[in-house]
Amino acid sequence: MKKGYVVMLSLMLAGFLLLVIGAYSCSPQGSSENGVPPAGLTPKAQAQSGPSQLSVSVNSQAEGIWVNGTGKVTVTPDIAILQLGIEAQDASVSEAQAKASEAMDKVMKALTDSGLAEKDIQTRSFRISQRTRWDDMQQQEVTIGYRVSNQVVAKIRDMEKVGSIIDDVVVAAGDYTRINGLNFSVDDPTAYYDGAREKAIADARRKAEQVAALTSMKLGEPTFISESAVSPVYESAVYAMSAPMPIPAPAPAPMIAPSVSPGEVEISVNIQIAYAITSTP
Repeated sequence: MKKGYVVMLSLMLAGFLLLVIGAYSCSPQGSSENGVPPAGLTPKAQAQSGPSQLSVSVNSQAEGIWVNGTGKVTVTPDIAILQLGIEAQDASVSEAQAKASEAMDKVMKALTDSGLAEKDIQTRSFRISQRTRWDDMQQQEVTIGYRVSNQVVAKIRDMEKVGSIIDDVVVAAGDYTRINGLNFSVDDPTAYYDGAREKAIADARRKAEQVAALTSMKLGEPTFISESAVSPVYESAVYAMSAPMPIPAPAPAPMIAPSVSPGEVEISVNIQIAYAITSTP
């Protein structure tokens, strides 16, 4: 009997609580249309008035006038980047390495004797690889020797000596010589970048003013600027020497120094600028 009385009281209490909660949620102070707290409530009351609907507006559209400007300056190169090296091969690694080391020593001496500083000569790669051929009897690749290659990059600052330096290197190392490329550049392009940048900004401004005039808008101040530059390097196929490894000649025949013309290189700066705009009256 006592147990049934307790259950009945619990049910009555639960019903009373449901009625109170329902009445509060229907009152003007308990909620508002679309879940937004009613006006006039303090921040604390708004926080306690129940969940509200959060509205976030994200506009990804770029505002203003966005333009790109390009500035270019033509310059005569003052340095040459010579990519060269040696390649030797033999039946054993030790013999191939000995030939390669002797040839590279001669190349380095030829470069320094031509006036190049040690800081302007840099080793880029050193490689030892197997030479193989297919053996029909064994039905597999067999090793027939080894190839050693050593590549360096030399920065030549005296442009009048480029051709003669190439000739000296080839004579020094003979048929072991490999000339992989010749590039021309500017040692310190800072001042030329400044000039190219001025032209790029002026080009961007001119474009923005034209767009504003055509759309009846008034051009404001820049709100965004981004720059990208092109390095002043011109790759030339002026002189190249790369071929399957021949049998070295005991005494290399005299060579005529190649004719080298550096021409011109172009320094380019690209500028992207965003300008604020307002409607004209």
